[in-house]
Amino acid sequence: MDENLTDAIVMNLVVNSGEARSLAMEAIELAQQGQFDEADAKIAAAHETINAAHNFQTELVQTEINGGSVPMSLLMCHGQDHLMTAMVVIDLAEKFIAVYRKMAQ
Repeated sequence: MDENLTDAIVMNLVVNSGEARSLAMEAIELAQQGQFDEADAKIAAAHETINAAHNFQTELVQTEINGGSVPMSLLMCHGQDHLMTAMVVIDLAEKFIAVYRKMAQ
């Protein structure tokens, strides 16, 4: 895979993962304020955005599966780190929202 294309894919991985993480954090804040419909909407948006990021990761993985080469770089590590962190934050945000929802009952 061309290095410029790889870098572009990884940057999309970073951008989408960062956005998904931010949306999940916003969802927690909304739930804390009792705004559960808005929190649910933010989590839904976070899932859409993390799915986009995951699709970029899948493109890289499939390149290697098909015999291509994907160069490992600090940028690649950074992108993977963002993806995994965002996925964990989304999972935890869903738990926080459930707790805040239960506390509001």
